[in-house]
Parts: sequence; structure tokens; C-alpha cells
Amino acid sequence: MFIAIPLETKPSWRSPPWMTLLLIAINCWVFFAWQVPEERAVQRAAERYQHTPLPKIELPLYAQELDRRAAASGKARDRRRADAVEQAQRADMVELVYQAMWHDSAFRERLLDGRLIGPGDPRHADWKAARDAFTPTEPARFTERWSQNHDANAPFRPITWLTNTFLHGGVGHLVGNMVFLFLFGFTLEMALGRGLYLACYLLGGIGASALAAWVYAGNGGLGLGASGAVSALMGMYVVLYRLRRIPFFYMLFFYFNYARWPALVMLPVWMAFELVQHLMGGAQVAYMAHLGGLITGALLMALIMATRRVEAPSAPAPSQADAAAAARHAELKPLVDKARALTQSLRFADAALVWQRAARLAPTDPELLRAWFDAARHDPASDSFHAAARQIFKLSTRHAPHRRLQVESYRVYLDRAKPGIRISPATLQQLVRSFVLEGEIHDAEQLARVLARSAPPPEGWLDTFELLINAQMKAGRHQQAQTWLPLLERHAPHEALTRRLAGQGAS
Repeated sequence: MFIAIPLETKPSWRSPPWMTLLLIAINCWVFFAWQVPEERAVQRAAERYQHTPLPKIELPLYAQELDRRAAASGKARDRRRADAVEQAQRADMVELVYQAMWHDSAFRERLLDGRLIGPGDPRHADWKAARDAFTPTEPARFTERWSQNHDANAPFRPITWLTNTFLHGGVGHLVGNMVFLFLFGFTLEMALGRGLYLACYLLGGIGASALAAWVYAGNGGLGLGASGAVSALMGMYVVLYRLRRIPFFYMLFFYFNYARWPALVMLPVWMAFELVQHLMGGAQVAYMAHLGGLITGALLMALIMATRRVEAPSAPAPSQADAAAAARHAELKPLVDKARALTQSLRFADAALVWQRAARLAPTDPELLRAWFDAARHDPASDSFHAAARQIFKLSTRHAPHRRLQVESYRVYLDRAKPGIRISPATLQQLVRSFVLEGEIHDAEQLARVLARSAPPPEGWLDTFELLINAQMKAGRHQQAQTWLPLLERHAPHEALTRRLAGQGAS
């Protein structure tokens, strides 16, 4: 299995690929509104069939017909099919054999025409009566009617070269084709416009069916599916981008990766893959329809580009912010790798200095700051240790992970810092808020006492103390909350918080 998906562009939902979405919707509608009900009707007919006299007469004839075909063709797949039907018949699996017979249009035609059970057959009268009663109850043959018929005596119906591209053999078949229709279709719709894109899609499907009709003529079976038309889109895509190197996601059997290749290189690769699969005898997949689609699509796009100017959509240029972030990441990664290597080598002092350099590029990254702090704590008297702690304490208190990191780091810092902690009033105020929001009221009170000694109080101090006092009241620590009244009366005597606290004390 080989898959290659281009990643050059993304769909624009400001101008959605309506034609591509419409094609997907039509395929889904045909499958779920027509084909699925048809299969259910066949299952119900099979249940009725086993209660008629027909199985004992018709099923042995069908097994003999398949055996004759297998002997004539010499193909392994025909022999496997004949053996499977014979085993199912012996096991009295009437419903399963009926469904296989119902889908075998060549056999049904001979059966219903009376060529297998003629008037001279002693069973003819009983069979004719049972068959005349049962045949009108069988479902109409929608899928077979609009599929390509590769039987030797099938009538020439070129309309099916187009209609078969809207039919599918199952949900997996449908989903796979629709995914690739979207992945390639939206880019081509942007480049060509809806009308020309639709015309190319339909012509691509016809071209794919034409090659399949020639290669598979007389092989039997039905041809259906949008994969030929989707292959045409793939051929158009690579011709559109020509030798421009575009990113692809690819998978080869169980290996997958990303690569940047000249787009046109993929055309012979895809064509060779389809040819090899065909020559290896893949009978369940119409690889020649895929090849026909690739060829048709490539020729269509080459013709279009020879007669008009077509601009291949490009990935939008990164914004200045994205470019700056990418540059910062490129600079940051080697520093992080070096710091981790030093940490693993237990060279904590050197690691702390490298982490500090990395923190200048990502000053709000909590994991990076934690790594810096953990490395620097081995030298608690170093400037790096104090700087790491301060940087953590400056993180926003709006995020719970930031607050938890601040609480944990402060306790370590308080215990280990030498000769003592170095925290500004503004940073101390930040810590008070974090401790309150994390429910650590007792520690918040201790920090607030240190903050209260600051002269003058830092900007925003009143909001911080209001947060603390409200938390104390909620926790039932009314007496502790009253201890802040002198501070409030001294620095904010006319504030509502001061009056409220004074009123509660008087009561």
C-alpha cells in the first residue's frame, strides 16, 4: 500500500469549496438513499427465497455454472468463487448463495429466459410457477443498471462510464474516496473555479472508465466507484504544481513520514504503482481505472495550462507573529537540549545558566521555569536561584497550573534561599493572590503581613487585601480579617472595604 497526501494548502472556509462539497454530498446521497436500501431489499428477498421451491432447482444450476466458468477461465479467483458457492450450498446457506446469484447478471439472464430450465425439463412447470410468483417481488437492480458491466456479452452503454463514478461498493469504499476527493478537490476548485473544476472531474471519471472498459472487457463483474475521477484530480494536481517542491505525508505499507518533493515526480510514481498492482493480479480493485484517471487528469490540466493562465494556490505566508515564534522556537530548542544534557550529567550550575538563557526566550513557560528552578536550587545562594524564583512568582495568577507552581516554588525558596529571600512588594502581592486562590489562607496571611509593612503599598494592594479578607470571612476567620482594619484606615479610610470591615467590627 502506498499513499501520498499533499499538505501545501488548506481549505478556506471564508470561501468554501462548494462544488467539492456538493460532489461529496451527491455521492453520499446516491449510496445511502439508493444503494443501501437496495441491499436491504436483496436481503429481504433472500429470506423469502429460501421458503420457496426455487433453491432446490436453481442453486445446483448456479454452482454448476460457476464451476464451468472456473474451468474455462483457469483463473484462481473464479475457482475460489465457485468453491465458496458450492460449500455454501452444501451448508444450506440459501440466503448467501441467493445474494451471490442475484448479483450475477449473466446467470440471471439465462435463468429467467428459460435457457437453463426449458419446457422439456420435468421440473419446468413447477419451476415456472414458483419463479413467476417470486420474480415480481425481487428488488429493482439500481446498482447494476448504472455500473460498468465488464461481461463479454454486455451491451455498450457509455452513459455508465459517468454514472458508475457515483456508485460505491460499501461504506469504507465511499469514505476513502470522499476523503481523497476533498484533499485534492478543494485546491483544484480554488485554482480553476467551480465550473471548470466540475467539468474536469466528470471528464476525468469518463476517461478512467474508458480505459477500464477496454482493459477489463470480457472479464466479468461490475465497475463502480469515484476513485477513477479522484485519480484524475490527483493527476491534475501534480501537473498544476509541476516541479514546485511541496510537502507530502506518505505511507508505504507500515512506514509513514513527511517529505518535500517536486509535485510532478508523484505522477510516474502513482502510475507505476497502479500498473504493478494490476500486473500482480489485483482483481477486487480497478487499478486500470485509476491509471486512466491519472492520465486523463494530467492531460486535461496540461491542456488547460497551455490555453490559459492558472495560478497554483500556495500556503499563506506566515504572519510576523508566527515567524517570530518559529524563530524563537528554533533558537530555544538547542538551549533546552543542552540544559537537559547538563542536568542528566549532574552539572546543575551549568544547566541552571543555560535554562536561564532559555527562559529569556520563553519567560512564561511554566515547565521551562520549573526546570530552571530545580537546577538552580542546588546552589541556593546563586543569583540564578533567586532569579528563577522571581520569574515563577511573576506568572499570571489566572491559570491554576501557574498558581500551583508558585505555591510549591515559594515553599522551597523560603526554606532554601541564602542568605534569605529576595522578593519585591509587587512580587509578594502576586504570591498573596496565588495562595488565596489556591485556598492556602494561613500562608497568605503570613505573606500579607510582610506586604503590609511596605511603604508605600504597591499598586493594586487594596484589591489583593480585599481578596484575602473575603476568603478569611468565607473561611470563618473573622478575627484574623479584623487585623487588617488599621492598615485600611491608614491608607484607604474612605473605601467601601474599610467601612464594611469597620461596621462588622462594631457589630
